[in-house]
Amino acid sequence: MKLAPIPHDDAQRLQALRELLILDTPPEERFDRIVTFAAHEFDVPIALVSLVDRNCQWFKSRFGLAACETARDISFCGHALLEREILLIPDALRDDRFADNPLVVGPPHIRFYAGAQMVLPSGHVVGTLCVIDTRPRELDPMDLAILGSLRDLVVQELVAGTVPAATAAGA
Repeated sequence: MKLAPIPHDDAQRLQALRELLILDTPPEERFDRIVTFAAHEFDVPIALVSLVDRNCQWFKSRFGLAACETARDISFCGHALLEREILLIPDALRDDRFADNPLVVGPPHIRFYAGAQMVLPSGHVVGTLCVIDTRPRELDPMDLAILGSLRDLVVQELVAGTVPAATAAGA
């Protein structure tokens, strides 16, 4: 198993994530609607808005998964941080990075993963909108475009939820 790599700008990325003021906040319908739609659109048992913090990935919204977070070093989303295209893993058992990953060989038994990177206007990737299945599968170009559009909606919601300090202070 290859542990999730750490981006060279991780300190700045983590700062951008913290500035969203969203970590460890309760579920919100605006994200839950998108995640539920993604799960149904792609006919997958699991869909997540995953925010990758220093030591864990935390799920702002989740469909089909009871866990609120998992360790960053074993996360698929941690690998996606370094990609600029949607990270697509058709069969995790056939991918050397993930074949012996605890999330593959044990619950939730991930076989398929597609993670669309959530890039803020600053250029920092704070996490992914991902869809996960327990069976191998592929996504076609239209599927990838839909996942990318749903990801863009999540990013819009993330950015809309932040208030610049000058605005918050009444300046």
